[in-house]
Formats: sequence, structure tokens, C-alpha cells
Amino acid sequence: MSSSHEKERPDFSHNEELEPSPTKDKNNSTLDDTQKPEYVREFTHKEMRRIRRRADLRLIPALGLMYGISLMDRKNVSNAAIAGMLDDLKLNTGYGYSTITLMFFVSYVIFQPAMTILCRKFGPKVFLSSICIAWGAVIIGFGFVHDWRVMVPLRVILGTFEAGFFPGAVYLLSTWYTRFEIAKRYSVFYLTGSILSALSGILAYGLMQLEGHGGLRGWRWIFVLEGILTCAVGIFAFIVLVKFPDQEVDSPSPLFLKQEEAKAVLEKLNADRGDTQLEPFSLMSFLKPAKEIEIWGFALLFFLTTTVSYSFAFFLPIVLRQNLKFSVAASQCLGSPPYVFSAFVMYAGSWAGDRYKKRALIIYVNSLVSLIGLPIMAFHPSAAVKYFGIFIAVAGVNANIPAIMAYQANNIRGQWKRAFCSATLTAFGGIGGISGSLVFRSQDSPLYRPGIIACLVSIALGVVLTVLLTLLFLYRNRKADRGEYVINDSSEFRYTI
Repeated sequence: MSSSHEKERPDFSHNEELEPSPTKDKNNSTLDDTQKPEYVREFTHKEMRRIRRRADLRLIPALGLMYGISLMDRKNVSNAAIAGMLDDLKLNTGYGYSTITLMFFVSYVIFQPAMTILCRKFGPKVFLSSICIAWGAVIIGFGFVHDWRVMVPLRVILGTFEAGFFPGAVYLLSTWYTRFEIAKRYSVFYLTGSILSALSGILAYGLMQLEGHGGLRGWRWIFVLEGILTCAVGIFAFIVLVKFPDQEVDSPSPLFLKQEEAKAVLEKLNADRGDTQLEPFSLMSFLKPAKEIEIWGFALLFFLTTTVSYSFAFFLPIVLRQNLKFSVAASQCLGSPPYVFSAFVMYAGSWAGDRYKKRALIIYVNSLVSLIGLPIMAFHPSAAVKYFGIFIAVAGVNANIPAIMAYQANNIRGQWKRAFCSATLTAFGGIGGISGSLVFRSQDSPLYRPGIIACLVSIALGVVLTVLLTLLFLYRNRKADRGEYVINDSSEFRYTI
């Protein structure tokens, strides 16, 4: 850098060992007094790590478990489908099954912005646990449906309740961690949910063995018992979850942080990005980020990725059964190992992203992995090698979910902007669910090559979009270094590439 101003610009790429300063913002950023936490005693690195671990234990396991349950509940129709639901509800022909999977996402997309506002208003502890119990009750109702047309409005109601969970969870995590702590937390949250969701196939196979008990088919028991499990998880979440950090300062949760510890967390976050102060809500301020092109770039990137991930989630058991010719039992169980493998790929990428402060590079690598796996899955004649291709494809696309979430979280500032962007990201993820539910069509059975090609195109477009975002951020960072541009209302903020 050439100018003295540029030499003095603080480094926003610090690691997670940052401890709060009792005197000023670590970035020396130009924040007004209302944005700066009041003086708290200085905590040591060891004490801050202990506080962070306590937050991890109260947030990530509960949110990961709820996410796994939410994924299980939205895709258990695929397990029920091969357990007899298609025959009983006359779904073997036409678009009935695709309609059932699709309608969930209509309400899921529409209600996400409003649900995110409600999560902020009522607090995550009450809000997230309540909607979890509510959608569990809806899942129980699925077990008593005798006409697939009745299942359609139930899926709409399910989508309404689930609309509040993912954006609320992503927003909650983003308020507790600095920019280079967040990717690992997102990955553990997401991989916990993904593994639990993948294991739902094995659970479904076990529940199928209740065929005929109580006069219910096995597929009905899948819905009833998984719905009861969901309600139990909602109760657990109410006990374990904590509030937003600013709410913890005002009203600390039992057996969690002391008030001064919560203040230290706020000061640390303020030093990282200067957005801990909750601005008064107004619809205009909430919608203001809609004018920023990169917000829609993140959302579109998430849409392209979730189109592929949801297509696997909905249709992998069916593809294993019809394309690879596995038995029903094998198809239920063999859907799980690729997701377990993807957990390792996901965490490795997130660790590297936090460690080396890179975001776009991780997305490129994960995309390349998927682009290798999908053609193997599509064109190799051996079922065993095709299954290997499924491993690779599922790993790459699922690893990109937390990578994109971290990419977005690192490059936004402000509480309501964070809430809006969490809602738009996951809403577009929901639209990806709609398109994903249509990727593998019945008429393309058993090879499903048009669906696999659609997945390849989606991933390739995601790479192109990431390149465009990278170029935009590099351009703006250089303008900001010259004093010609202000990023996210802070002269010191720089995009993470």
C-alpha cells in the first residue's frame, strides 16, 4: 500500500483468539458511542476460550439436532414413498409425488423474512423451540392421511413452521461468533443436521418393521413416531438454547454466562465488525439491503447449490433403488454413508477457510469435487463405481452449504441487515428445494441422466457466479483502500474474498 492512511488500516483478518479491549474497538473503526459496549474487565485468552466453548455447547448441539430433525421431517416422504406410500396413495404416476415435495417450499420461501423478524422479537429460545413442536404435530398428522391431496396443505403448513428455523438458526449463530470463527460452527451445525438426516433412512427402515401394528402401515409409523421425536427435540431445545448476546446482557440465561461475560462477547464482536448494537426496527431499514447486488449474488449462489443438495435428499433412495438396483432395505440404509463422508469434507473445508481466511477458494474446491462425482454417477456402467460417484458428488455439494453461509456472513454488517440476509439466503435455498424436487423426474427413470446434467449445470453456474462476486469484492476493496468507497457503512471494513 502506498499511502500512510492505508498503512494504518487495521487488519480485519484476525483469528479467533481475539480478546476484547476495555478501551477501544480493535479496528479503531469510527463507531458512535451507542455502538460501543460499556467498559468491562479485560478477559484473558483462556477465559474467552472458555466462554466460547460454553456458547458452543449451548448452541451448536441443540441447533444441529433441530436441523437434522427439520431435514428428516421435510424429506421423510422419500422414505415413506418406497415403504408403500406411493401405492397406498396412488402416487406411482403423474406429478402427485413431486407436488407433495414441492408445496412445502412455497410457504417455506414466502414466510422466511417475517419469521426471521419474529425470531428477533421473541428470542430464539422461545421461538425456535415453539415452531419445532408445532411442525412435529403436523408430521404426526401425515401418518393418518388417506388421500394425497390432503397431504398437500399439510406440507404447506409444515413449510410455514419450518420457515422460521433455518434463517433463525443461521442468524443466531452469526450474532455469537466473529467472522473467522463462524465457518467451523456453521459446518458443525450443518454436518450434525446432515448426518442425523442421513441416518433417518436407517431409522425409517426400522420403523417400517412396525408394518401392521395398531392397524397402521409401516410408512404411517414413519410419520407418527418421527413427529413425536420432533416434539421431544423442541422441548429439549427450549431447555438448552440461549438468547441473542445482547439479550443475555439484559437478562442472562440460567447456568450460562454472567452479565460481564456476555458484555465481553459483545465487545469482542464489536471489535470484529462493529455491529453489536440492535438498531430500532423499521420496515425500510430491514429491506434496505435489497438494493445491494451482492446480497442477491449470495442468494442465487445458495439457490444453485441447494437445488443439487435437495435433489439428492429427496431422490437418493429412489435413485439407489431404481438406477443401482439395490433392494428396498439397502436403498434406505445406503443413503446414509455418503452424508457421513461429506461431514469430513465439510469440516476440513471450513477449518481451512477459517484458518487461512479464505471463502471463495473453498467454494471452488468443493464445486470441483461435485463436478467429478456427478459424471461418474451418470455414466459409469458399474453400480459400485456409481455409488462411489454419489459419495463424491454428495460430499462436494453439501460442503458448499456452510461455505456459502460463511461467505455471506463475513461480508455483511448490521443486525437487521444480518437478519434480512439470513432470510433471503435461506429463502432462495427454499426455492432451490422447489427446483430440486423436480430434478429427478419419474419419466427419466432408471438412469436419471437429465437430472444429473441439471445438477452439473447448476454447480458450474455457481462457480461462474463466485468468480463474479470475487472480482466485485476485489474491485471494491481496492477502491476502499484508496478512500474512494465505503463498504457496509464502515471506512475500515473490507470484504473477505
